[in-house]
Amino acid sequence: MDKQQNDTDNQTAQQPQNLSLLGKTVNISLRTLMSFLGIAILSMGAAALKTSPILGLDPFTAVNVGMAAILHTSLGLYQLAANFVIFVFIFFLDRKKIGIGTIMNMVLVGFEIQWFSTIYHQLFPGKATAIVLIANLIIGLLLFTAGSSLYMAPDLGVAPYDAIAPIASTRLHCKYKTARVAQDMCFLILAVIVHGPVGIASIVVAFFDGPLISYWNRTISNPLMDYISELSDHPSFKNLASGVTKATKHGYQSLSNAYNSTLDFQMHLAGYTNKELIKQIQDTEHNMQRSQKEYNMYRTRYRMLVAEMVKRDKRGQLDKSSEDIHNNDK
Repeated sequence: MDKQQNDTDNQTAQQPQNLSLLGKTVNISLRTLMSFLGIAILSMGAAALKTSPILGLDPFTAVNVGMAAILHTSLGLYQLAANFVIFVFIFFLDRKKIGIGTIMNMVLVGFEIQWFSTIYHQLFPGKATAIVLIANLIIGLLLFTAGSSLYMAPDLGVAPYDAIAPIASTRLHCKYKTARVAQDMCFLILAVIVHGPVGIASIVVAFFDGPLISYWNRTISNPLMDYISELSDHPSFKNLASGVTKATKHGYQSLSNAYNSTLDFQMHLAGYTNKELIKQIQDTEHNMQRSQKEYNMYRTRYRMLVAEMVKRDKRGQLDKSSEDIHNNDK
């Protein structure tokens, strides 16, 4: 299923409609805050991955780190400049992709990675052990993908880099996944050329960030967007406090569960025999195919339900119009 289409459908469902002025203010404020927190979280994840060249960074940030070192400038300044160049192209090609989330991402990410990296090295000044590297890899990937999900879900615009693949897929008439993988691989090669920090995480992010972001969409971002919509319909301090408490608990549980299951799986990898490893690969592939089939089934059901709701809504409007005409005739 095309991720671009999935995102479009989700965004359409999340748009605020028929809200009061207070409701609209609450809606846009919470969506902006959610996007801001997402950017901070993904920056924390990138900082965790940046602790060792063995781990590496996502392709775009890896290129920026390498280029910043070559030009003897800070990551924050170079990444801002690189984002601005891409931003100019996006502005002329598809300005609908631009929003307040775009500006926050292109301005904040580079500087926040620098800031979080400084804090990390102050807290852990010694050389990282193998266990610390594994923990940084897992935590970094989880935070990076969770933050990406949180900042994109409010539909306030995407980072200039993230807008390249959707525009390319539309103009070149190819699938979003194909365009995104090609884009990430090109930047990955460029990162190697400029001696950027390319490692395990770079490969994982280039190929597998989609499934991880989808997981966070299901467990955190979409429920948060539902909560924001409900609160916007009935804004009050009581509902806000209750919702924030629930969201915090739910987010912590999701992150904790993901970390524990991933760490447990990582620790058992070395203990598998070749036969067991092949069996694990086959089982995982089977589960992925089954999950995709279930997702497609629920997606079809969702579309049918929405279509029926629209049909009934139109019918209700027609019935009301007929009743009004009948009353006027009387």
